[in-house]
Amino acid sequence: MGQEQAKTAIGARRKVLAVASGGGHWEQLMLLRETLEAYDVAFATTDAKIAAQRGLADADILPDCNQNTPLKAFLCAVVAAKIILKHRPHIVLSTGAAPGYFCLLAGRLVGAKTLWIDSVANGEELSMCGKLSKKTAHACLTQWEHLADGSAVKYKGAVL
Repeated sequence: MGQEQAKTAIGARRKVLAVASGGGHWEQLMLLRETLEAYDVAFATTDAKIAAQRGLADADILPDCNQNTPLKAFLCAVVAAKIILKHRPHIVLSTGAAPGYFCLLAGRLVGAKTLWIDSVANGEELSMCGKLSKKTAHACLTQWEHLADGSAVKYKGAVL
């Protein structure tokens, strides 16, 4: 993602929404922060405290959820849609988990390019959201070379 790719046809910086749940997902996203500086980037996460620790007091906050919390997942999907409509990003990037996937889906619905980077913690197989993302994201990356299939899931290196 070079400086030229960061600009739209009229010269404005492209808007990126970078999303991750707390913990390892967030830490991996933060490792990409320097690369994202070429863009007009907004961050979203599930924990306001971890965002504030990184100087991101204006990060959007999503409810944390997973497959075992269907009501929270529904609420998260609604909040994800609101965040997408608020920012209208050109690109949605997520390192996981479910809240990031909901943002990716909502972004796809409004025409954003979408990128899923599966967590390095998933060394045996793609995460559940990673498996879903390989079918819905414009690009799905794994951080483990042996998990790449060469078409839907690619390996470009590890974030860590």
